[in-house]
Amino acid sequence: MLRISELKLPLDHAPEALPEGLARRLGVGVDDLLSWSVWKRAHDARRKTAILSVYIVDVELRDEAGVLQRLSGDVHVRPTPDTSYRPAAPRPSPGRLSPVVVGAGPCGLFAALILAELGLRPIILDRGKLVRERTKDTWGLWRRSELNPESNVQFGEGGAGTFSDGKLYSQIKDPRFLSRKVLGEFVAAGAPPEILTEAHPHIGTFRLVTMVENMRAKIESLGGEYRFQQRVVDLELDHGCDGGHRLRGLHLHTGEFLEADHVVLAIGHSSRDTFTALHARGVYIEAKPFSIGYRIEHPQSWIDKAMFGPCAGHPDLGAAAYSLSHHAANGRTVYSFCMCPGGTVVAAASEPGHLVTNGMSQYSRNERNANAGFVVGISPADFPSPHPLAGIELQRNLEARAFAAGGGDYFAPGQRVGDFLAHRASTTLGTVIPSYRPGVRPADLASLMPHYVVEAMREALPVFGQKIPRYDDPDALLTGVETRTSAPIRIKRRPDFQSLNVAGLFPAGEGAGYAGGILSAAVDGIKVAEALARVLSA
Repeated sequence: MLRISELKLPLDHAPEALPEGLARRLGVGVDDLLSWSVWKRAHDARRKTAILSVYIVDVELRDEAGVLQRLSGDVHVRPTPDTSYRPAAPRPSPGRLSPVVVGAGPCGLFAALILAELGLRPIILDRGKLVRERTKDTWGLWRRSELNPESNVQFGEGGAGTFSDGKLYSQIKDPRFLSRKVLGEFVAAGAPPEILTEAHPHIGTFRLVTMVENMRAKIESLGGEYRFQQRVVDLELDHGCDGGHRLRGLHLHTGEFLEADHVVLAIGHSSRDTFTALHARGVYIEAKPFSIGYRIEHPQSWIDKAMFGPCAGHPDLGAAAYSLSHHAANGRTVYSFCMCPGGTVVAAASEPGHLVTNGMSQYSRNERNANAGFVVGISPADFPSPHPLAGIELQRNLEARAFAAGGGDYFAPGQRVGDFLAHRASTTLGTVIPSYRPGVRPADLASLMPHYVVEAMREALPVFGQKIPRYDDPDALLTGVETRTSAPIRIKRRPDFQSLNVAGLFPAGEGAGYAGGILSAAVDGIKVAEALARVLSA
């Protein structure tokens, strides 16, 4: 079978145009195509009056060897690679303590799945609730301003990615096609099959809930055991004479001690109390860069028109997305983050008296507004102290100020872009209707952020407006604050994926500083599970 890439056809091409285009590219007749299937489909919208569909297609045909030899100089015609998943670890023998996975987000979910498939019968702990119960608690914040600190957008089965756009693409290097394993498991759990072929697949929150439940059922059928509302508060370690430590078990908030000598720590980027406990126990942690800013909203129709021109609204294109970046004169990078077409801005707090925003879309992406993080990169040099957890202190300070600026009831402070650029507080909102719930109150967002962040943002907005018309429209809406772009810490690990100084502890995913998004976190979970299995087999 051969893989043909960069096959371009008009947006509105007829079904028969695809096999005909394949035959032309390969220099064969249509009758020589024995079978074909689309591997990926994207769109080239650089010429808005002539948007193209761009395909990668796997083809079975007569005389493949001859065609491949004749087209040996064409980099877009190659043998189809084997993308099936094969564990990079042997199946360990039974008789040991069950490995424990702490956290049931994308990373923990796939770590548990691989461990279960290898016959290791993992125990999965999560501080939050089952995904449907958690969803009810999350709506409690959005509808009634009632925050449950243990069951919210950040904590509970499915992780923070459950209440997001459900994006399933990443910039990670993936020579083993581990992302294909992730996508295949998602489809088996109920995701739309289109995620296997779309260049920028997404799922949406409502579908993610059912998928997470189905994957839990699969893990349980393979011998895995879930324990919800179980928060880890401390580690039990044996101390070696060389200064290193070995894990003995976990102390839970219930008072229970769980004996465990191999633990995948997939706790997510917002488990601040757990980070504090790990640092107090001596686990090596270092501060790392992350980004802070606001959410920005525009009517989706503005973005569609800017990105697709006269083709805006075409059913094959859907709601338009964007990605923007600007290097400001003060040395800061301003960029769009977690862009949610046709979505909503959501309350994502996990601590009382603090306010933080995130973005979410359903699979249909048919809400009124587009939203994205509008953020600026910061580094440990910007933190209030050299302490490894100083980034958390900065996050908390910003979130507490946003809570107060919004009125102290989880309403968010918001500001028109025109007012933000004019250095004045907003007293009313404009034509862009905020999607954040419980609600938005006009404020001065510039007062909530460090001056260098505001300075870089004010420079970037008109630059982005040149790239996407009306991006800097005076009525575009900023909502604050966005502080959970990634973990402000990294739990360093060795080449075998164990903690730098605690044997048996396997830091993983976003919370350990090794992933950024659903797909990359899931892939890291697979790698860590395989590493744990190799250690058990040694």
